[in-house]
Formats: sequence, C-alpha cells, structure tokens
Amino acid sequence: MFPGGWPAAGLFVLRLAAAIPLLLEGFWVAPHDGLYARFIAIGVGSLLLAGLWTPVAAALQAIIEVWTIFARGTAPSMHVLLGALGVSLVMLGPGAWSVDARLFGRKRINIRSR
Repeated sequence: MFPGGWPAAGLFVLRLAAAIPLLLEGFWVAPHDGLYARFIAIGVGSLLLAGLWTPVAAALQAIIEVWTIFARGTAPSMHVLLGALGVSLVMLGPGAWSVDARLFGRKRINIRSR
C-alpha cells in the first residue's frame, strides 16, 4: 500500500527516524565494527531514506539493531526502539513519498470494449 496525504508524511517521518541513526552510525560512530558493517549500515540507511526496497531494508535494519544489542553489550533501549521502527516499516510499507511508490505504485489500466 502506498497511502498519500498525512499517512504518507507519517511514513516518511518513520523512514527518516529509522534511516538517520543508521547513516550516522555508518559514517561516524562505528569504526570498531569494521568496514563491512559501516557499508551495510550506510547502504540500509540510504535505502530507507529513499524508500527503495523498504520492506527488505527495514527488515535488515531490525536485524542490525538486534545484532548490535548482542554484539556490543550496550544499553539496549535505543536499539530496541530502532528495531521496532524497522519492524513497523516492514508491516506498513514506504508510503506515497518513496521510490517504491514511483516504481511499484498504483497503475491506471484503461480497458476499452469494442
């Protein structure tokens, strides 16, 4: 589903809230995780920001957050919240303000009878 109007704005805010921490983590915060983890975080964050392959990217984001809880042993509150945002985006979809909506959105089919 690709709802428009205020629901689309809400889904866009959810995508921003999920993508920005991943991008920040990939660019600045996570040098100890290795280069591959930084590229994965930047890639998933970019996909969420654009709204491309949103269910897949959001599922990866939830997996990253759960992995971060167990790998780093830090306080899990922020990572649980970000994982919940990812799961929510998997279930809700990207909204009308996304690349997914442009690629896979509603199509108009004209059927003419003779």
